[in-house]
Amino acid sequence: MSFNRDNNWDLSVDDRSGQLMLVVEVKTKRNASPEWAGRLRRNILAHGTFPKAPYFLMVFPDRFYLWTGVDDQLEQREPDYSIDARPILQPYFEQAGVSEDKISGQSLELIVALWLGRIIHASEPLEDTDTSQQWLIESGLYNAITGGNFEHTAAA
Repeated sequence: MSFNRDNNWDLSVDDRSGQLMLVVEVKTKRNASPEWAGRLRRNILAHGTFPKAPYFLMVFPDRFYLWTGVDDQLEQREPDYSIDARPILQPYFEQAGVSEDKISGQSLELIVALWLGRIIHASEPLEDTDTSQQWLIESGLYNAITGGNFEHTAAA
């Protein structure tokens, strides 16, 4: 399976067959509103240089925003899912010895890559784990990326 190393996303995940399923943008801004995140997503996608994926996840230290569907990517709209990221990311922050208000962009990317890696390579069904991640099942994202591969393209 080959990866497009020039896809410009902070992280991207292919499904089991190598199709791009998820693109991830990681930002260190806190208290980002759904409206603000929607505008940022629209501005990013308006440049047209990014490959489209069925799932677009914008990650902040305190919130995750997930958009589903490829057809209306250029439409400015609020996310389909707004998730409190703290229950998901806090164990990683503690393990790294950093707080959500002091984390760097690269460190947050690495933490998100670790979290995604656990989902991709999960050995037990998500239903049996953390309820704070039910949105992964409801959105279809869990089934779309489990068994796939992710790429982390760190800035040089």
